[in-house]
Amino acid sequence: MLKSLEAIERYRHTPSAEEALSAAPPWLKLLASAEAPVVNLERFASLREMALSNPVLDYVERSLRLLDALPVSYWIKELAEETLVWCETAKGGTYRERLGWQAQGINFRVHNIGSAQLYERYRTAGGPASERSQLVRALVETHGLVGQELRGEVPPQDHDPLARALERSLDSIEERERLLTALNYCIIAAVSPALWAEVEPLVAPVVRRIAAGNPAGDAPLPLRERLRRLRTQSIRRGEDFAGGLDALDARHGLLAALRPLAPKTFWYVESALEDFSLEQFLKVFAIVARDASLPDVKHVSFENVMNAMYYDYKGSKKINVYKKRIIEKYLGELDWDRILAGDVRHDNPHLRHRLVRKEGLPDTLFFEFEFSAAADKLIDFCVEAEKSSLYEKAVLLLFDLFGLRRDAYDRFHNEETYLADMNSTADYKKVILDYVVGEKALDIGPGGGVLLDLLEERLPHVKAVGIDISQSVIEALTRKKHAEARGWEVLQGDALALKDYVEPGSVDTVIFSSILHELYSYIPYNGTRFNRDTVAAALRSAFDVLAPGGRIIIRDGIMTEPDARRVIRFLQPDGLPWLERYSRDFAGRKIVYERLSDHEVVLPVNDAMEFLYTYTWGEEAYVHEVQEQFGYFTPSEYERFIRDALGEKAEIVALRHYLQEGYTEALADKVAVFDEEGRAAPLPDSTCFIVVERRA
Repeated sequence: MLKSLEAIERYRHTPSAEEALSAAPPWLKLLASAEAPVVNLERFASLREMALSNPVLDYVERSLRLLDALPVSYWIKELAEETLVWCETAKGGTYRERLGWQAQGINFRVHNIGSAQLYERYRTAGGPASERSQLVRALVETHGLVGQELRGEVPPQDHDPLARALERSLDSIEERERLLTALNYCIIAAVSPALWAEVEPLVAPVVRRIAAGNPAGDAPLPLRERLRRLRTQSIRRGEDFAGGLDALDARHGLLAALRPLAPKTFWYVESALEDFSLEQFLKVFAIVARDASLPDVKHVSFENVMNAMYYDYKGSKKINVYKKRIIEKYLGELDWDRILAGDVRHDNPHLRHRLVRKEGLPDTLFFEFEFSAAADKLIDFCVEAEKSSLYEKAVLLLFDLFGLRRDAYDRFHNEETYLADMNSTADYKKVILDYVVGEKALDIGPGGGVLLDLLEERLPHVKAVGIDISQSVIEALTRKKHAEARGWEVLQGDALALKDYVEPGSVDTVIFSSILHELYSYIPYNGTRFNRDTVAAALRSAFDVLAPGGRIIIRDGIMTEPDARRVIRFLQPDGLPWLERYSRDFAGRKIVYERLSDHEVVLPVNDAMEFLYTYTWGEEAYVHEVQEQFGYFTPSEYERFIRDALGEKAEIVALRHYLQEGYTEALADKVAVFDEEGRAAPLPDSTCFIVVERRA
C-alpha cells in the first residue's frame, strides 16, 4: 500500500482529531483541516451530503487508491503519488489560513497554481530544489489541465511549463507519456470511472503533444471551439450552439469582440452558467472581454456565481430558480451594442454584475452577480416559504420587486415535472388533430411540445409553431427541437397579441390546449385576475390571425350545469383540513361549504369539483393549483361568450364536454360523492372541447 494511503488510514482511525493531525504529513494536515470546501458543485447531487464530509480529502484518497492498483513502474508510482497528495492542497486549510495565503500571494482560488505554491513552500524547508522536485512542482501546477483543455477551460499552451519540465527530467517521450497517462487516469477516474471511459480517447492525443514538447499542436485552438466545449452539456440537451453563435456573430461581430479571452483560463464556467441560455452565457463573456483590467489577467473565475446559484431542494441540489429568472431578466435588458462598447451600466437597484479583483491575487478576475440586501432576504424567504401557504405571497413580492410578469413565470419549481405532465396528456391531445385545417397551426402554450410532435408526425403538411411567453419553456423546446431534429418552430410571444408575431390571415389553426384557464387565472387584464375579458382578448387575438375557413380549437376546463349541490365524504383523515385550507387559499372565487360531520361536507357542485382538482394533484402542486381556476364557464355560457366575443363571423362547429379520464380513479380512495338525497353521484364533467371556425 502507498505510504500516503497508510497515512490517511491512520488519520481516519485515530479517535482524537488533534492527535491524528499532529502525526500527519503536511499535505494531509492541509487537506484534513479544509473548511468551506472549494469544490466544483456539478459533481455533487446534494449540498448537505457534501457538507457532512470532506470531499477534497475523499477525492485525493480515491485518486491514490487508483494509483495503488495501477501496474506501473516504481518511479512513475512515486512521482504520481507525490503529485496527487499535493495537487488539491490549496482547497484545504482553515478559513484563516486561506486568508493568510491570499495575503502572501498564494492563489488558492486557482487551486493548481496555489497547490504548486504550497508545495514549493513546504519543499524549500528541505533545501535547494532538485530536478525531481521541479518536475513534481510542474506536475502539481498543471494537474488537471488536460481535462480542462477538453472542457474548453484552458488553452493548450498552458501545458507548456510541464512540457519543458518533462524535457529536462525525462529523455524518453514514451516515459513522459506513461507518466502523464497514469497521472491523468488517477485524476479523472477519481471523479468518475465512467468519465474516464468517456474521455480516455481524447486524453491520449493531448498527452502525446505534451510529451513531444508541442502542447499547443500545429495550430492554436480557436476560441470558437473553446466556447463550444464550454457548452458541452447544453449542446447534449439540444442547444443549437453553431446556429446561435453564428447568428449573434453576424449581427454583432461577437467572435472578434471576444478575442481578448483567447489566452485566458476559465474556472467553474459550466457549473455557474450551463443553465443559462447561449445568448445569456455569451453576454457574460462579452462583459468580461470588455473589462478594462482584462489585459493584466490570466484567470477568470465564476466560482462566486456557482456557489450562489445552488441550494438543496427536497434533499437534492437544485439551481436557485428565483435567482436564475431574475438574472435572466437582467441580462435580457442589457443591450448588445452597449455591452460591446464597454457600457454595461444597469439601473436595477436590486441586482448588478461585478468584476472583482482581490488583494494578493493580481492575475485573477472574479465575475459575480450581487443582489441587494432586500432581494437576498426576499429570495431566502421564498426558499423558506416553499410548500407553505406563504409561498405564493413570497413569490408575488419577488415579482413586484423586480418587475416580473406573473404569467411569464408560472412555475418556479418542478418545471421539468410540469413539462412531463404536459407531455403525458398526448392521448387527450390526439383528438385535436381531427379538427386541424390548412397548412399552418399555432400551438399556444405548447408546454413540453407533445402536440407539436403529434402535428409533425400525423400531419406532416402542417407547419407547426409553438408560442409561449416563458423564456424557459422556449429554451427547453428549442433544445428538444435540435436534440430530436424536429421541424416545428417556437416563438416567444404573448397570446393576447398574436398579430405582433404572425401576419394576420396567415394562420389556419390556433390551438389552446389547457392554456386558457391559465391566462384567465394569471394575467391581470385591466388590473384584474380571473377576468373573462382575458379569455375574450385571447380568442380575439387568435381570430385576428386566422385565414378565412381557419379554426380555433379549445380544450380546457368546464363548469357543470345546473349548479346542484354535492355531499363529499372524506375517506382520508387529511380531507377536511385540506378543504378548510383550500377555502382560505383559493384565489379564484370564494368557496363556501357546510360542514355536516367530521368527515362530510355539502357544497355547490362546481366548488366541489374545483376543490377536487387540487386535492387530486396533492401537496406537491398545492401552491400552484390554488392560484388557478380550471372551470370558468358552463357549456351554455361558453357558447354565448364565444359568439359575443368573436361576432357573426365565428361559427361553433364542435362543442362537447366530458370527465377527463383518471379523476375518478385518482379520487377513489380519497372521497365518496353523493347528491343531497344520499345517492352516489358521479363526478361532473371536467373538460370541454370546442372548435370555432372563421367564416369567409
